[in-house]
Amino acid sequence: MTAGSARDDIVSRYSRLARAAMAGDTITDCDGEAFEEGCFGAAAYAGDPPVPDAALRASLGCGNPVAVAEIKPGETVLDLGSGGGLDVLLSARRTGPNGIAYGLDASTDMLALARANAAQAGAGNARFLHGHIEDIPLPGDHADVVISNCVINLSADKLRVLAEAFRVLKPGGRLGVSDVIADETGEQQRAAAEQRAGCLAGTLTRSEYHDLLTAAGFSSIRITATRPAGDGLHSAIIQAVKPATPPSQ
Repeated sequence: MTAGSARDDIVSRYSRLARAAMAGDTITDCDGEAFEEGCFGAAAYAGDPPVPDAALRASLGCGNPVAVAEIKPGETVLDLGSGGGLDVLLSARRTGPNGIAYGLDASTDMLALARANAAQAGAGNARFLHGHIEDIPLPGDHADVVISNCVINLSADKLRVLAEAFRVLKPGGRLGVSDVIADETGEQQRAAAEQRAGCLAGTLTRSEYHDLLTAAGFSSIRITATRPAGDGLHSAIIQAVKPATPPSQ
């Protein structure tokens, strides 16, 4: 299977899930055991202010990146793979009327769901873009914060995703990602665990993630495992910073 066809399959899968959410169903993209063990979905948002029920039903993440992104009023935030828009709505509240929260998704069905949720929530500073996380349709040095929730593992070109995140961040901008990371396990065991948890394009180990972030140009990298998702997988928070000044030559 080519990278392009794999990406098309992922978009089709999440489009079906979006349509199910719009029909009122609660959706998951991994089996029940992984979902509960890894604190996937709406469980990660306990204690946050209320949001539209449809946004919670469509939550397919593995954490709450908004809670660790330290979003400030007036900032510009970009959510990579924004799905039903939950993290965009929470970011929009934190940025306030003088800030903007963008959501980027490749599924037109997910974008329709997200826009409906934003309208219901009255989030006038939420903006939703159609595109791929490997080719972000925003100019460089545009965002103060880039977040993502269990989406980077779906990309077959994770270095390009991180390089694009680095490009669109302003100098001094912050990356805050929830994702799934893997222990150093056997290839067969890891592949089976990834399939169970819905990580269709594969997970990274802590050291692999760190190396790709470094290669993309990030500094102040912190990777914190949060909860086990079984069989050597963990939900995790990944944080990094785009240096305020370029490294000296």
